[in-house]
Amino acid sequence: MDRIDNPSDTGGRLIAASKVSGTAVYNTAGESLGSVYDVMLDKASGKADYAILSFGGFLGIGERYHPLPWNQLTYDPQAGGFVVNIDRHRLEGAPTFDASDLGQWSDTRSTDIDTYYGTGAGYGRPPGLGDAGLGATGAVR
Repeated sequence: MDRIDNPSDTGGRLIAASKVSGTAVYNTAGESLGSVYDVMLDKASGKADYAILSFGGFLGIGERYHPLPWNQLTYDPQAGGFVVNIDRHRLEGAPTFDASDLGQWSDTRSTDIDTYYGTGAGYGRPPGLGDAGLGATGAVR
């Protein structure tokens, strides 16, 4: 049985939101891209829309925050984190924000992110994203 106080216990399909922060994010090549800093939830549906990836910097200095469409993350228990099918160069060119900017989310910001990644309403599966698993059996989206 999953225990809410044990973030490494991910045998089930659900995880407490408080345990998502700090979870590692890798690309399909196995490179560490950073970790989940926060999650943006839709107020009306309660569903996660974006994972805010903490990327770059050193010891919290110079870090930038990259919102990634939540539907592009796949949890891989063997990797011990989320996996996205995106390379480091594409991520480096993605919309970024300072920590102080994250509290001022707008629909325009969502549109900019969805346009960059080719996700959201009116888009099919974006090139370079999609089935982000490392091929591990039991990966949970």
